[in-house]
Amino acid sequence: MRQGPIPGAHGRVRPLTLLGDPHLHTPCTEVTDFGPELSPLVEDLFTTMYAAQGVGLAANQVGVPFRVFVFDCPDDDDVRHLGHVVNPRLVETDGVVIRGPEGCLSLPGLEAGTERYDHAVVEGVTTTGDPITIHGTGFFARCLQHECDHVEGTVYADRVKGWRHRRLMRQAARASWRR
Repeated sequence: MRQGPIPGAHGRVRPLTLLGDPHLHTPCTEVTDFGPELSPLVEDLFTTMYAAQGVGLAANQVGVPFRVFVFDCPDDDDVRHLGHVVNPRLVETDGVVIRGPEGCLSLPGLEAGTERYDHAVVEGVTTTGDPITIHGTGFFARCLQHECDHVEGTVYADRVKGWRHRRLMRQAARASWRR
Protein backbone atom coordinates (compact mmCIF):
# COMPACT_ATOMS: atom_id res chain seq x y z
CA MET A 1 0.00 0.00 0.00
CA ARG A 2 1.90 3.04 -1.21
CA GLN A 3 -0.32 6.05 -1.12
CA GLY A 4 0.59 9.09 0.84
CA PRO A 5 0.76 12.83 0.86
CA ILE A 6 -0.58 14.37 -2.31
CA PRO A 7 2.39 15.48 -4.45
CA GLY A 8 2.93 19.22 -4.67
CA ALA A 9 0.63 20.08 -1.78
CA HIS A 10 1.75 21.24 1.65
CA GLY A 11 -0.38 20.96 4.73
CA ARG A 12 -0.45 23.06 7.85
CA VAL A 13 -0.10 21.92 11.43
CA ARG A 14 -3.46 22.03 13.16
CA PRO A 15 -3.97 22.05 16.94
CA LEU A 16 -4.65 18.59 18.37
CA THR A 17 -7.83 17.84 20.27
CA LEU A 18 -6.97 16.39 23.66
CA LEU A 19 -8.68 13.92 25.96
CA GLY A 20 -11.83 15.58 27.28
CA ASP A 21 -12.70 17.27 23.97
CA PRO A 22 -16.19 16.06 22.87
CA HIS A 23 -14.95 15.51 19.27
CA LEU A 24 -13.02 12.47 20.50
CA HIS A 25 -16.12 10.73 21.83
CA THR A 26 -18.50 11.56 18.99
CA PRO A 27 -18.75 9.19 16.02
CA CYS A 28 -17.57 10.95 12.87
CA THR A 29 -19.70 11.76 9.84
CA GLU A 30 -19.38 9.93 6.51
CA VAL A 31 -17.66 11.96 3.82
CA THR A 32 -20.06 12.53 0.92
CA ASP A 33 -18.36 15.50 -0.77
CA PHE A 34 -15.16 14.48 -2.52
CA GLY A 35 -14.52 18.04 -3.63
CA PRO A 36 -11.36 20.12 -3.43
CA GLU A 37 -11.57 20.59 0.37
CA LEU A 38 -10.81 16.93 1.12
CA SER A 39 -7.23 16.75 -0.16
CA PRO A 40 -6.04 19.75 1.92
CA LEU A 41 -7.56 18.11 5.02
CA VAL A 42 -5.54 14.95 4.33
CA GLU A 43 -2.39 17.05 3.79
CA ASP A 44 -3.03 18.86 7.09
CA LEU A 45 -3.47 15.52 8.85
CA PHE A 46 -0.12 14.27 7.53
CA THR A 47 1.65 17.51 8.45
CA THR A 48 0.13 17.54 11.93
CA MET A 49 0.92 13.84 12.48
CA TYR A 50 4.56 14.33 11.45
CA ALA A 51 4.92 17.46 13.59
CA ALA A 52 3.62 15.50 16.61
CA GLN A 53 5.80 12.48 15.73
CA GLY A 54 2.85 10.11 15.42
CA VAL A 55 2.16 7.13 13.19
CA GLY A 56 -1.55 7.79 12.60
CA LEU A 57 -4.05 10.63 12.95
CA ALA A 58 -7.81 10.84 12.54
CA ALA A 59 -9.65 14.01 11.48
CA ASN A 60 -11.51 14.32 14.79
CA GLN A 61 -8.13 14.64 16.50
CA VAL A 62 -7.86 18.07 14.85
CA GLY A 63 -11.50 18.94 15.50
CA VAL A 64 -12.89 17.88 12.11
CA PRO A 65 -15.77 15.40 12.55
CA PHE A 66 -15.25 13.44 9.31
CA ARG A 67 -14.40 9.75 8.84
CA VAL A 68 -10.84 10.26 7.58
CA PHE A 69 -7.47 9.14 8.88
CA VAL A 70 -3.85 9.06 7.73
CA PHE A 71 -0.99 6.74 8.65
CA ASP A 72 2.74 6.34 8.23
CA CYS A 73 3.37 3.26 10.31
CA PRO A 74 5.71 0.27 10.29
CA ASP A 75 4.57 -3.28 10.81
CA ASP A 76 6.47 -5.77 12.97
CA ASP A 77 8.76 -6.59 10.02
CA ASP A 78 9.68 -2.88 9.75
CA VAL A 79 7.81 -2.49 6.45
CA ARG A 80 6.53 1.08 6.15
CA HIS A 81 2.81 1.61 5.40
CA LEU A 82 1.88 5.09 4.22
CA GLY A 83 -1.56 6.31 3.21
CA HIS A 84 -4.97 7.67 4.04
CA VAL A 85 -8.50 6.29 4.26
CA VAL A 86 -11.78 8.12 3.81
CA ASN A 87 -14.88 6.48 5.30
CA PRO A 88 -12.88 3.62 6.84
CA ARG A 89 -14.59 0.47 8.01
CA LEU A 90 -12.79 -2.13 10.10
CA VAL A 91 -14.04 -5.24 8.30
CA GLU A 92 -11.87 -7.92 9.88
CA THR A 93 -9.80 -8.48 13.00
CA ASP A 94 -8.33 -11.83 13.80
CA GLY A 95 -5.24 -13.68 14.91
CA VAL A 96 -3.75 -13.39 18.36
CA VAL A 97 -4.91 -10.76 20.83
CA ILE A 98 -1.86 -8.94 22.15
CA ARG A 99 -1.75 -6.50 25.05
CA GLY A 100 0.86 -3.99 24.04
CA PRO A 101 1.82 -0.42 24.84
CA GLU A 102 -0.40 2.06 23.05
CA GLY A 103 -0.30 5.82 23.01
CA CYS A 104 -2.24 8.57 21.29
CA LEU A 105 -1.50 12.08 20.10
CA SER A 106 -4.65 13.16 21.96
CA LEU A 107 -3.13 11.88 25.24
CA PRO A 108 0.43 13.12 24.72
CA GLY A 109 3.17 11.42 26.67
CA LEU A 110 0.93 8.65 28.04
CA GLU A 111 0.53 5.00 27.15
CA ALA A 112 -1.12 1.90 28.53
CA GLY A 113 -1.24 -1.80 27.76
CA THR A 114 -4.14 -2.17 25.33
CA GLU A 115 -5.47 -5.38 23.81
CA ARG A 116 -5.59 -5.52 20.00
CA TYR A 117 -5.70 -8.24 17.37
CA ASP A 118 -2.48 -8.77 15.44
CA HIS A 119 -4.28 -8.70 12.06
CA ALA A 120 -6.76 -6.12 10.75
CA VAL A 121 -8.41 -5.27 7.45
CA VAL A 122 -9.83 -1.83 6.70
CA GLU A 123 -11.90 -0.88 3.68
CA GLY A 124 -12.65 2.63 2.53
CA VAL A 125 -11.92 5.03 -0.28
CA THR A 126 -9.27 7.58 -1.24
CA THR A 127 -9.79 11.33 -1.53
CA THR A 128 -10.86 10.72 -5.12
CA GLY A 129 -13.42 8.08 -4.11
CA ASP A 130 -11.43 5.08 -5.35
CA PRO A 131 -12.00 1.97 -3.21
CA ILE A 132 -9.08 0.67 -1.12
CA THR A 133 -8.50 -2.28 1.16
CA ILE A 134 -5.66 -2.18 3.67
CA HIS A 135 -4.31 -5.27 5.45
CA GLY A 136 -2.23 -4.77 8.57
CA THR A 137 -0.29 -7.07 10.83
CA GLY A 138 1.47 -6.51 14.13
CA PHE A 139 2.02 -2.87 15.08
CA PHE A 140 0.38 -1.66 11.86
CA ALA A 141 -2.75 -3.72 12.69
CA ARG A 142 -2.79 -1.96 16.08
CA CYS A 143 -2.55 1.41 14.31
CA LEU A 144 -5.44 0.60 11.95
CA GLN A 145 -7.67 -0.52 14.84
CA HIS A 146 -6.71 2.56 16.87
CA GLU A 147 -7.57 4.99 14.03
CA CYS A 148 -10.81 3.17 13.20
CA ASP A 149 -11.74 3.53 16.88
CA HIS A 150 -11.17 7.29 16.59
CA VAL A 151 -13.67 7.72 13.75
CA GLU A 152 -16.19 5.73 15.83
CA GLY A 153 -15.73 8.13 18.78
CA THR A 154 -13.52 5.87 20.89
CA VAL A 155 -10.05 6.50 22.29
CA TYR A 156 -7.71 3.73 23.39
CA ALA A 157 -8.23 4.72 27.04
CA ASP A 158 -11.84 3.49 26.65
CA ARG A 159 -10.49 0.00 25.93
CA VAL A 160 -8.17 -0.13 28.92
CA LYS A 161 -9.76 -1.82 31.93
CA GLY A 162 -9.21 -2.20 35.65
CA TRP A 163 -6.11 -0.87 37.35
CA ARG A 164 -4.51 0.04 34.02
CA HIS A 165 -7.45 2.35 33.26
CA ARG A 166 -7.38 3.92 36.73
CA ARG A 167 -3.64 4.53 36.46
CA LEU A 168 -3.97 6.04 32.96
CA MET A 169 -6.78 8.38 34.11
CA ARG A 170 -4.69 9.52 37.10
CA GLN A 171 -1.76 10.21 34.78
CA ALA A 172 -4.03 12.10 32.37
CA ALA A 173 -5.47 14.20 35.21
CA ARG A 174 -1.93 15.23 36.23
CA ALA A 175 -0.63 15.78 32.70
CA SER A 176 0.67 19.23 31.85
CA TRP A 177 -1.60 19.42 28.77
CA ARG A 178 -4.69 19.16 31.01
CA ARG A 179 -3.95 22.50 32.72
